[in-house]
Amino acid sequence: MSRKEKIIKRFLSQPKDFSYEELVTLLNIFGYDEVKTGKTAGSRRAFCRQVNGHIIRLHKPHPENTMRIYQIDYIILELKKQNMI
Repeated sequence: MSRKEKIIKRFLSQPKDFSYEELVTLLNIFGYDEVKTGKTAGSRRAFCRQVNGHIIRLHKPHPENTMRIYQIDYIILELKKQNMI
């Protein structure tokens, strides 16, 4: 199993310890890049897929670095809408 397959499988299992860095890696696998300009200051983050312009917006978790379950659910829903998973 490749590294990409492992991180996708781990994400879909909805672990309670999925980190923000892992999320960035996962979204990069699906072709999303973190938007560094505009209204993404502070803890707000946006990830844009250049192929079709789809945007995923969320708050970067703080002070800890683990994603909340509702954020994971939201990202799974968005990826399903785009027929990626």
